[in-house]
Amino acid sequence: MSRLLVCGVVAGLALAAVAPPAAGQEKKVEITRKWSGSVEDDKAPKPECITSSKGLEAVWKAWKVKGDVPKVDFSKHLVVAVYSPGSRLNLDKATLDHQGDLTVVGLGTRDIRPGFRYVLGVVSREGVKTVNKKALPKQ
Repeated sequence: MSRLLVCGVVAGLALAAVAPPAAGQEKKVEITRKWSGSVEDDKAPKPECITSSKGLEAVWKAWKVKGDVPKVDFSKHLVVAVYSPGSRLNLDKATLDHQGDLTVVGLGTRDIRPGFRYVLGVVSREGVKTVNKKALPKQ
């Protein structure tokens, strides 16, 4: 009898581990690469996400970031962003809900400085339909 109970519990745990997230649950999305910096111009573009090399290049130039534009395989990935007027910022996490909304969360300091700080992160685009409840841009 106890073997049957143990087998049932093990089988239940195995099924729970491979089952897709239920409604209301979120799946953690790995952030594979990050870039961060500061931009002096408050009016510079601040996209929620970037879906093409052309879009990343436009932001890189508008922000006057030194160095080459990073190479990203946009057929498999997206670049997401968080912003803050505070002096420090971190891209804390990204989660995907059952409807395909990718929620991106940043943590920063509350002090206010001129311009803004940014963190860009590369995530898988698999299953992503919106980012922070906004439609994916064409670029």
